[in-house]
Amino acid sequence: MNDQLVRAMTKDGFVKAVAVTTKALTERARQIHKTLPTATAALGRLLAAASMMGNMQKVEDGSITLQVKGGGPLGTLLAVADAEGNVRGWVEHPQISLLEKYRGKLDVGAAVGNDGTLTVIRDLRMKDPYIGSVQLVSGEIAEDVTQYFAQSEQTPTACALGVLIDTDQSVRAAGGYLVQLLPDAPDDVIDRLEAGVQAAGAATAMLDGGLDAAGMLQKVLTGFEVEILETQPIEYRCYCTRRRVESTLISLGREELEQVVQGGETLHVDCQFCDHVYDFTPQDVSELLQALDETADAPEEDG
Repeated sequence: MNDQLVRAMTKDGFVKAVAVTTKALTERARQIHKTLPTATAALGRLLAAASMMGNMQKVEDGSITLQVKGGGPLGTLLAVADAEGNVRGWVEHPQISLLEKYRGKLDVGAAVGNDGTLTVIRDLRMKDPYIGSVQLVSGEIAEDVTQYFAQSEQTPTACALGVLIDTDQSVRAAGGYLVQLLPDAPDDVIDRLEAGVQAAGAATAMLDGGLDAAGMLQKVLTGFEVEILETQPIEYRCYCTRRRVESTLISLGREELEQVVQGGETLHVDCQFCDHVYDFTPQDVSELLQALDETADAPEEDG
């Protein structure tokens, strides 16, 4: 089954929700970054959260970046999503040893750490991006996302994320949900929502039990009439191009590029987010230097 994002609202207008299934894209991330189970689980949770938050923005060509620096052995984790919910990500130390709370239960919080921050960068295609940052609560990701919404956006939020790793270290199930109370929700709505979240249980169990994104929302929002607003496929998607890599190389400066030319060896540039490798021969780099010269020598136009 393809990964999917479902966006919904209760018919009373007091609760909005989004859920994702992300097994395939998390497995793609595992293969790209060669993550071991604990890193797979942590990165997979962050990818699911970023996917849902990116889609919630509903800004065409916008994007959202989630960066976690918790001080744990995984180092920095990063996930970037577009406005549809397609996502890509990276983890600094993908091959740390297995960390478990107990047999069969990965200790993501210990691997991420909780001595640091979750930073959210919203690119809404305005002059400057919106940047919000909160202290990590547990490093388990879902609790930290909940904290972000409470502190930075004053929005009561329930977030559940889960990644289940199979015995061969592949991704068996992955996904999660975000449910938010809208302003002026009465007490009975709050009580019903809290009861639904508690009764639904862990996202991992729901996903492993065969529920899709819509099924998770129906279970969490038991007692509400739910209207599905959007259902769409999502995937692991990187936007790297050779032109973008060229721009990055040019930003290194003339001295470093000249050293590449003088060295006479082909430069291999790996994308941070995917497994694409861009090769630049000394001749290619010479052409970049030539383009740099032409740009510098171009006459300025009168404004």
